[in-house]
Amino acid sequence: MRERLRVVAAVARDPGLARIELAYFGFNMTEYATWIAILVYGYALGGAATAGVVAMIQLLPAALVAPFAAFAGDRFRRDHVLLAGYLIQAAALGATAAALLAGAPVPLTLVAATVAAMSFTITRPTQAALLPSITHTPADLTAANAVSGLAENVGILVGPFVGGLLLGAWGPGAVFAAFAIVTLVSALLVIGLPIVAGAVPVEQLAARDVLRESFGGFGVLRRERPVLLLVLVLAAGIVVIGALDVLCVAVAIDLIRMGDAWAGFLYSAFGLGGVLGAVGAVALVGRRRLAPSIAGGGLLFGMPLPAISLVPYAATAPVLFAASGGGSSVATVAGHTLLQRIAPEAALARVFGVLEGLGMFALAVGSVGAAVLIETLGISGALVVTGLFVPVVLALAWIPLRALDRDARAPDAEALALLRRLPIFAPLSAPAIERIMAALVRLDVPAGHVLIREGDEGDRFYVIVEGSVAVSQGGRHLVDRVAGDHVGEIALLRDVPRTATVTAITALRLLALDRAPFLEAVTGHPQSRAHAEAVATARLGGDAPGDI
Repeated sequence: MRERLRVVAAVARDPGLARIELAYFGFNMTEYATWIAILVYGYALGGAATAGVVAMIQLLPAALVAPFAAFAGDRFRRDHVLLAGYLIQAAALGATAAALLAGAPVPLTLVAATVAAMSFTITRPTQAALLPSITHTPADLTAANAVSGLAENVGILVGPFVGGLLLGAWGPGAVFAAFAIVTLVSALLVIGLPIVAGAVPVEQLAARDVLRESFGGFGVLRRERPVLLLVLVLAAGIVVIGALDVLCVAVAIDLIRMGDAWAGFLYSAFGLGGVLGAVGAVALVGRRRLAPSIAGGGLLFGMPLPAISLVPYAATAPVLFAASGGGSSVATVAGHTLLQRIAPEAALARVFGVLEGLGMFALAVGSVGAAVLIETLGISGALVVTGLFVPVVLALAWIPLRALDRDARAPDAEALALLRRLPIFAPLSAPAIERIMAALVRLDVPAGHVLIREGDEGDRFYVIVEGSVAVSQGGRHLVDRVAGDHVGEIALLRDVPRTATVTAITALRLLALDRAPFLEAVTGHPQSRAHAEAVATARLGGDAPGDI
C-alpha cells in the first residue's frame, strides 16, 4: 500500500500526468455509471427483454468501431485524438440527457446513447499510446501506467455508486447530464498537454492496412488451437459480465425490490470485489500452474449468483456480487497471464486484439441472453443459469486447459523477485511482469568484458544478478554498479548511441531484455513502442551519472 501511495504521489507532482490521469478517472466513472443508467431506462420501458435489446443496440456498433477507433492515435496527434474523444463523449452524453429529460422518442434517445458508447472506444488505446509523450523517465512512465490502472478500478467502483444515487433521486437523465459535465471537465483537463513535436505520428496507414491489422489475429487463433481454447474460456467470462449488466438491474428492481438506485450499488459492489481480487492476483505472478487459479476464480465468479436467488435480500446481494467480482478478477488475471505464456510472442498483441473485439460481442451476447433467461425462467432462474455458465465451460475444457500449463513458459522465481524490486517494473501488473519474464535472456560475462561500449547502438537492457561493473565516459570513471542495479535503459528510450562504457569488474550473471519487449513494458502498450523511441530522443536533458 505504501508503494502505491508513493506512485500516486509521484504522478500527482507532474502537472501533465496529473491532468491526464484525473481525466481518465472521470472517463471510467462515466462509462460505467451511464451504462447502468441506460439499462435502467431500457428495463423501465419493457423489462429485461427491452434492456437486453438496448444493450445489444449499443454494444454491436461499438464492437465494430473499436478496432478502427484504436488506430486513430496512429494517424493523428494523440493528445488531439484524446481531446476529441472526450468532446464527442460529452456532446453525446449531453444529447442523451436532453432526450431522456425531455421524454424524447426512444429511437432518438438510443441513437444518442449509442454514439456515446462508440466514442468510449477511443479513450483507452489513445491514453495508453499518449503517456510516453508526457513522461520523462522509465520510472515516471510505469508510475503513470500504474495510476491509470488504479483510476480504472476505482472508477468502476465509484461511478456506478454515484450513478445509483442519481438514479434514485432523479432518474437516468440526471446520470447522463451529470456525467456529461464530468466528461467535459476531462476534456478541459487534457487541453494543452506538454506534448513534444516528435510525438506526432508521421506514418499514415492505408484503409486496407487498418483492416488487416485489426482482424489479422483471427488467423493466429485458427493455427494455434491451445490459444483459441483459452481465448474462448476468457470470452465465456465476458459473456457472464454482459449478463450481469442486465441482472444487476433486474435484481435491484424486481428481486430485492430496492429501486433503480440499487442497480448502481450492486454494480459498484461487483467492482469493489474486482479491485480486491486484482490486488490478491499479484500472488499469481511466477506461479507455475495457473489453470487451477482460472478454475478457482471461475467457480468464485459463478457460484455466488445462484446464492442471490436463495437469499434475495438487500443485506446479502451486495456481498455476493462483490464475491463474484473478486472471482472474476482472479480468473481474468490468471487467464491473461497464461495466454501471454502460450501465445506466440510475435503475435501476442494481435491475439489480445482479437480478445478485445470478441469481448464487445460477448458482452452483447450476455446481455441479450440474460434478458431471454429472465423472460423465460424468471430472475432466480436466470441467476442460476448465468452462475453455472462459467463453471460448466471450465469443466468441459478442464483436461485441455490443464494441459496448457505443461507447455507454458513459467518464469524463473529468482529473476522474478529481482525484477519486482526495480522501480522501472515494480508498478506493473501481474500479466505485464509475466510478459517481461518470457522475453528475458540469461547471460554469463567474464571479468574484464566490455558489456556496453560508448557510441555503440543501444540494443539491450541489462539487470545485474551477480557481480559488479564500472561505468566510464570519455575514459573517466563515473560510478560502479552492483547486483540489483540495471544499465542500458537510456539509449533504448532516447534512441541515441550508448552514452558511456560499462566494463565487468568481476564475472557477471545478467538478465538481458531486448529493445522491443523493454519498450513495450515501460510504455504499457505495444502500439506506443515506436512512439516512445521518437519521443525519448527529444528528452536528452537531466543526465544522471551512469545513465547509458
